[in-house]
Order: sequence, then C-alpha cells, then structure tokens
Amino acid sequence: MKATEAKIKIDAVDDEIAALYKKRMELAAIMSADPDRDVSSTDGTLVEKATVNRVTRDMPENMKMYAKQLYDTLFNTARAYGAQSAGIPSSIRSLLDATLAKGKEAFPVSATVACQGVAGAYAQIAADKMFPINDILYFKDWDAVFGAVERGLCDYGVLPIENSSVGSVNAVYDLMRKHSCYILRAIRLRVQHYLMAKAGTDAEDVTEIFSHQQALDQCSDFLKSLGNVKITVVENTAVAARMLKDSASKGAACIASESCAGIYGLKILQPNIQNNNVNYTRFIAISKDLHLFEDSDKISIMVNLPHEAGSLNRILNKFSTLGLNLTKLESRPIGNTDFEFAFYFDFEARVDKEEVKNLLSELETECVKFVFLGAYHEV
Repeated sequence: MKATEAKIKIDAVDDEIAALYKKRMELAAIMSADPDRDVSSTDGTLVEKATVNRVTRDMPENMKMYAKQLYDTLFNTARAYGAQSAGIPSSIRSLLDATLAKGKEAFPVSATVACQGVAGAYAQIAADKMFPINDILYFKDWDAVFGAVERGLCDYGVLPIENSSVGSVNAVYDLMRKHSCYILRAIRLRVQHYLMAKAGTDAEDVTEIFSHQQALDQCSDFLKSLGNVKITVVENTAVAARMLKDSASKGAACIASESCAGIYGLKILQPNIQNNNVNYTRFIAISKDLHLFEDSDKISIMVNLPHEAGSLNRILNKFSTLGLNLTKLESRPIGNTDFEFAFYFDFEARVDKEEVKNLLSELETECVKFVFLGAYHEV
C-alpha cells in the first residue's frame, strides 16, 4: 500500500473516531448528570484501569502503552466535558459562588499592612505601590506576617514570593501551606541593590557586609569581586541598614534599597550592584478572607498528588483541555514524607467562568490535598 492510499484510509478512520468520540462524550455527560448513578461502578481510577485492561487485551505489546496514553487523555476530556455539562459540587465551588454573590469589589486604596523588617524594606516599597495610603506594621519574620493577618492585627500582609534572578522564595511557599490566607494581589517590583556605609567609610575600607540572604544571592558576582570580605546574613535588608547606622565598626557596610540611605543617614558607595540589571521580585498581598476584585484574572492553587506515574500529567492535561495558560509550576517537598511533593500552580483564568469552577472542583475532588490560594490581578 502506498503512502497516499494509506493517508486516504487514515482520513476515513479519523472521521469514524471523531463520530465515536462525539457519541462517547455525549454519553459521559448523561452519566455525569445522573444523580442516582453508582459512582463506584462508573467513575474513578479502578473503572478507568479496568477499561484500559479490557481494550488493550488483544493489542500487540508494543502498542499497549500508546493506547493507555490515548485513553488517559480520553478519560480526562470526558470528565471535563461531563463537569461542564452537569457541574461538580465542592467546597471550593460553594466558597466561590458565595463570594461572587456579594459582588466583585474595587481594590482598596488604603489599608493596614503587615511587612517583615523595618522601614526601607523592599516589602514596604511594594506595599506603598499596592496600597498608596497605608499604615504599616513591621514584624521580625514572614511567619509573623502571616500570623498578624490571621489574627486580624492587619488587613493585609505583603511578602516576596519569587525573584527573577534567584528563583522562588521557598520559605514563603512553605508558609502558604501552613497558614490559611488568600492571595489578593501581586506586583513585580524592580529591585536595585546599593552598597552603603556610614559617612567617612570608603569602598576600599569595607571589611564586612550585612544583608538578607536573597539580596546577597542577587549580588553574588559583585561580592566575589571584593575578595576577602566577611558576609553577615540578617533577617532583612532594611534591618541591615539600621544595624549599620548603630554600628561602631568603620569597616562595616550593607546592601539595601536606595531609600535606606536617606532613612538611616548612610552614604551610597556603589549603586546597582545586582548581578542582573533586569532584576525583579514578585510580591504578593495576602488576606485572611477571600476577596474577589474586579480585575482578578490569575489563580494560584496548591495540590498534593499521588506518588505514582502520570499523576502530574493528568493534572496538566486538564489545563490543556481548557486552553488555560500555566504561568508557573513549582514543586516543594512535603516534610516527614517519603519523597512526596506539593505542587503550586499559577494560571491565567477568571473564577466567574463556569469551566474554571468545574476545573477547581475536579482538582479538589481528585487530589490528595487541594488548597485554593487566591484569585488576583498582577501589576
């Protein structure tokens, strides 16, 4: 048989497959809509496994895994279509529907905000951009920022989540799993680091530098060029500037934001010492309660998946089926487990869309653990 003749036959087979696929999807929607169905005999992993075993029984061995991939995709699209037709009840759907029923809010201009560090911290700069009129309370660490929001001491908290040069702020991701808060805004802030010291200290006099680990990592090339200089890690860049102000050492310097020089009376020795001039940190604003603002067009979730082959691929297929753009996929090990991971997803979508609510309901139903982290707009 020649290739042209085989192509004609393939086209005919494709038409048959398309007709059968349409029929199967229609039947799947009918089945999903039946409230009296025996779910254990119609849905779930065991039913799908039995189907794959049956349809591949007489296939050649080297074809069976390809057929399994085809049927895994078929099951995923059928579930999504059935959910779109019938809707899937879930706690996340109930929460979203109840919040949407109140109406979408305009993002607030003024707020009481929790930040880690002291005045001059990059989190404060991000908070000023998100909330032009604000009353900022400063806390020692990120855990305390979450705690202040959960206890109602502050309306919102502002935290770094990712840097374009050194990657995710893993400690904040871990705290998001620990605490019950929602993301309601994100902002990408251009971060420029400055080496500064007290008046009378020149660059060649510097023997010790204070700063936060993230800032030190972002300025690693510059630090290597200095040679034998002591590096001291502190909890915040602005804290480093305040420590330097109170320090009696003539050889001490710090890496911090430009604003810290004015706040703490320091002299800038060298500007823009970060490795990459296009250096951005992504900050998030968190809240104890779920808010859905008018411009929210991005969603973040966290899921724990079964420790088995294909579990992540099944999730990714759901996003692909709906044509949703994943902007980030981050994995973090789960403590006290045997190589199990939590996965964080950021994707572009609006929670008032029925297909998106169905997707979230599916994930909540199917995943070992599902956490809705928020729907928000990123500036």
